[in-house]
Amino acid sequence: MTAATVPFRAGHEGYAGFRIPAVVATREGTLLAFCEGRVDSARDHGNIDIVLKRSTDGGRTWGPLQAVATNGADLAGNPAPVVLDTGRILLVHVRSAATATEDAILRGKVEEADGRRVWVQHSDDDGVTWSGPREITEQVKRPGWRWYATTPGHALQLSTGRVVVPGNHTLPPIGTDTGTEAKYNGGHCLLSDDRGETWYLGYVDENTDGYINVNETTAAELPDGRVYFNTRNDHSDPRPPSLSPGNRADAHSHDGGRTLVKPFRPQAALTAPVCQASVLQLRDPDLLLYSGPADPAFRALMTLRTSTDGGTTWRPAYPVDGLPAAYSDLVRIDADTVGLLYETGDFGAYETITFRRVPVTDLT
Repeated sequence: MTAATVPFRAGHEGYAGFRIPAVVATREGTLLAFCEGRVDSARDHGNIDIVLKRSTDGGRTWGPLQAVATNGADLAGNPAPVVLDTGRILLVHVRSAATATEDAILRGKVEEADGRRVWVQHSDDDGVTWSGPREITEQVKRPGWRWYATTPGHALQLSTGRVVVPGNHTLPPIGTDTGTEAKYNGGHCLLSDDRGETWYLGYVDENTDGYINVNETTAAELPDGRVYFNTRNDHSDPRPPSLSPGNRADAHSHDGGRTLVKPFRPQAALTAPVCQASVLQLRDPDLLLYSGPADPAFRALMTLRTSTDGGTTWRPAYPVDGLPAAYSDLVRIDADTVGLLYETGDFGAYETITFRRVPVTDLT
């Protein structure tokens, strides 16, 4: 078992809790570990900052905590960082009022100005300092969408130069405006062809048949240029569990995220609870990686799985431990090592955000 470090621990450094990890490696080789620093509680709303720690030694040690995206006493969250070919680091994220709970947003009880809005910042000095935030909501959020989130986890720049940020949203409840009993999630992605200066929507997948309910999505560019999307499936299928489509779904795009070859379909090879996960394409060796809890019902048993056929089939490759675990993100550190940043703890999944170095040879 490889040694682990703990860049974020609940109840420390001025924050009641830390959630929603994302990690990238800069062009200089620095690791940037992002997450939400939740000031008053572990809840998904309230006073929340996006915080960052930097590591210049491959995740063995971490520098001081930086609050890189703040919104006063309100929320800045869902960090979606991506390192561009120029060396610039983009940080796409969402902002909302502290009082804007998910339930209130879904019920249409939150003014648009206080709801989930999309912003971007950047760093040109290896993540040491950051620009002010710039809003891009009107470019990437359709009227009528209520809840909205970027990723969670890292975004990506394709070999063509296009930036792809997976996202999700909700439609108004069907048949009622007073409850969330008929909540339908939708998947989409944000695209930029000018390194983050302007943005537009790529695919939009809105399936209301109860089989697939696209939620938090992660993406990777395959060696053949296709983009692979893997999503949390918050399905509402009322049929018996034996006929359930499962808690993961996936899709491919041949045109850089503009459209999907087919809508998201169940991915039964990935046993998982309803939870976020991460994917990462290695080029040498040619492996698509997946990280996420492997217990079918509970957020526990963080496991890395691998695919050699672009996500069609999967096999378990690296069980991390038997502890509670939830959200995660993957990063390539160097030719020999992959990094895993994930929520975990001895008795609950949200006690720490831990970083683990994993030898590539353990995955092959």
